[in-house]
Amino acid sequence: MRRIVFTIMTGALLFGTATASFADEREGKIQRRKERQQKRIANGVKNGTLQPGETAKIERQEAKLNKEIRSDRKENGGNLTNKEKKQINQQQNKLSKEIYKDKHNETKPAQP
Repeated sequence: MRRIVFTIMTGALLFGTATASFADEREGKIQRRKERQQKRIANGVKNGTLQPGETAKIERQEAKLNKEIRSDRKENGGNLTNKEKKQINQQQNKLSKEIYKDKHNETKPAQP
């Protein structure tokens, strides 16, 4: 009997740890993606494929998204709901496409 109880308790503990780890992983994806997008923006500024106006617009959108994430986390005790994570992912997809479009548009880099 003790063996069964021990097995059930161990399984529950492992499941709880795995669930928490998965939630942390999803939270980490948002942060890693923000960092990658910031690097893409910086690279575009450095090589001249992003103009100052385009960069400013993208940075404003990024700041708005970051503010939304902070607000959502504050409302939920430091976590994001699955619905909020999905919405953030969609917004990051849109921002990523805009970064790509602005980096690959027909404007010529400024000549020094």
